[in-house]
Amino acid sequence: MQENNKEILDAITYSIQEKKGQKIVIADFSDIENIICKYFVICQGNTNVQVNAITDEIVDYVRKQTGQKPFSVTGRDNNIWVAIDYGDVIVHVFQPEARAFYDLEHLWADAKLVEILDEGQEP
Repeated sequence: MQENNKEILDAITYSIQEKKGQKIVIADFSDIENIICKYFVICQGNTNVQVNAITDEIVDYVRKQTGQKPFSVTGRDNNIWVAIDYGDVIVHVFQPEARAFYDLEHLWADAKLVEILDEGQEP
């Protein structure tokens, strides 16, 4: 893993946890050829307000910690599914229903999935 990607992934994960985002999964595509990015970070917030807060925290914290700004942020019009594009890393912040419907973490069977435990959750 490139050091820059690790920094960004760590900052994203921390940001999500700061705003009580849940069910964080990192999908690692780095060993798969011809894919648009190397990592997906997938999480969820329970309301439009929480999805918006998680998105704001990610953008602000990643910029402060790594100097990286996203190439784009889409989905802010309804905050049901927001995608934040950092090039090699794309973050998906869902509300639970949309996450269950799209099921991104299982769309690519070849990806290595890493689940980050929610605060207070036991392994």
